Amino acid sequence: MDDEAYLETRKDTDRAEIMDRKKVDLTKNEFDLTNERFLVPEMIFHPADLGMNQAGLAECIVRAVNSCHPLLHPLLYQSIILTGGSTLFPRFAERLEMELRPLVPDVYQVKIATQEDPILGVWRGGSLLASSPDFQAMCVTKAEYEELGSARCRRRFFH
Repeated sequence: MDDEAYLETRKDTDRAEIMDRKKVDLTKNEFDLTNERFLVPEMIFHPADLGMNQAGLAECIVRAVNSCHPLLHPLLYQSIILTGGSTLFPRFAERLEMELRPLVPDVYQVKIATQEDPILGVWRGGSLLASSPDFQAMCVTKAEYEELGSARCRRRFFH
């Protein structure tokens, strides 16, 4: 089984296939990898399967959307942008859509876009935000967060 097929769907995976070794050449050093090839992307989608008491990416997206005004839900589900190095795993967007679709009401369309350069995209976005004249007004200090928690963030960002 190739790495792309695994990320597309883990439900059809034979455990013996996952355990097949694959050699990776890193500047003339070779490493034998078995299930390590799949642990990182799998942690993103199903951390509970690896003993972590956390929601997967699809569940986090649904929680984030649900924390916003209901009128924004359709727009937000149509505006999912993948960025960061982990999104370079083969078929990452397809896997996310497969995990997300059953959690989203059928009346909403789900659109997932990937950036041309997801690694630099994170940096560029942070750079634009930090250089904004309004950046300091957008920030929540540690003291503010410790005092009011996420309620402080909701007040700052949504009112």
